[in-house]
Amino acid sequence: MGKGARASVAGAEATAPSPIIHGPEALAERLRERRGEIEEAILARIRAIADPKDAADPSYVEGLWGALSAAVDYGIAATEGGGEPEPQLPLALTAQARRAARNGVSLDTVLRRYIAGYSVLGYFIMEEASRDGLMGGSELQRLVGTQTAVFDRLLAAIGEEHTRESESLRLTSEQRRAEWMERLLGGELLDTSGLAYDFEGWHLGLLAAGSEVEGPLRDLARALDLRPLLVRRGDRRTVWAWLGGPQRFDPAVAHDSARRSWPAGALLAIGEPGEGLSGWRLTHRQAAAALPIAQRGAESVVRYADVALLASALQDDLLATSLRELLLSPLKRERDGGTTTIATLRAYLAAGCNASSTAASLGVTRQTVSARLKAVEDLLGRSIEECRSELDIALRLDDPDSANRV
Repeated sequence: MGKGARASVAGAEATAPSPIIHGPEALAERLRERRGEIEEAILARIRAIADPKDAADPSYVEGLWGALSAAVDYGIAATEGGGEPEPQLPLALTAQARRAARNGVSLDTVLRRYIAGYSVLGYFIMEEASRDGLMGGSELQRLVGTQTAVFDRLLAAIGEEHTRESESLRLTSEQRRAEWMERLLGGELLDTSGLAYDFEGWHLGLLAAGSEVEGPLRDLARALDLRPLLVRRGDRRTVWAWLGGPQRFDPAVAHDSARRSWPAGALLAIGEPGEGLSGWRLTHRQAAAALPIAQRGAESVVRYADVALLASALQDDLLATSLRELLLSPLKRERDGGTTTIATLRAYLAAGCNASSTAASLGVTRQTVSARLKAVEDLLGRSIEECRSELDIALRLDDPDSANRV
């Protein structure tokens, strides 16, 4: 090939057109080229519904322009790839929904603006899709369908955020604090800088029930040299609490200290130490699981580690019912309803499975205890040692007064 031919080929390669983009990607590119037009058209519709300048808060008006831009980007992104996967909802939109609620802009007005914007964007989509036969038929129908589904989810998210903010404005500061804690416990990523509590350290979750428990909780925090975070719940008789510090601490020390100083008539459930935000959530769940056991039993202060299996059984109806049916029902079919056998079994487990100590506590001979325990094993069809933990839980479930004795 001569020099001229090679130069001709090289020139052709240099000027070769870029690959032609078809379908949703091309449509999204065309819409981005007309982004300014789209925003102006939507802005005109927004003003026709309710002029944003009527809002007293300048940050609301400024936020509206940012939300408009983010909404247009979101809508265009939803056309790319036919609307799937769905683009992530911009934080600017939910933030603006909260600003609208704080500025007295009704949810009806907010949603009407979004519907108007969706209508305008839809007009531009149809116009660009039909130009040069870019899209049509089933492909365009699928796009419209996914756009509608994305828009429905957008409206639902905006409505939920506006409603939540509107309701929070009617709450007291204490109620707002409790709602904030619930959202944080629920896994939402929230700004915690205003709570004066280090969520990155170690935490001990507590649930206290009683009319005057904030003082004792703060006293406990001071005694342990930990920072308290307290939230009184809506019933006014339950307090969620966390004690936090930079280093891991011994929960047994907290348990012993609480037992010595906890006021009569009040209940306290204590979780296990947890680190970071995930540990903060887990220790709360542990304390919440232990509280019903404190409400059932004779001990007013209960630590989760001491009652973990019982706490799980109380929350699992299938497990609780099955344990009673499998392990207690055979004993209760005896002539005295199983009273003697069950009392002996309780004493035996409480004595650490020591037959002599059991006999002494019941005032009977060791041989009598052995005979009764043999009868238990015959009725159950297994040795007591094989199902010792399950028997202990079943007996505690059956007798609230012994529920949290360890």
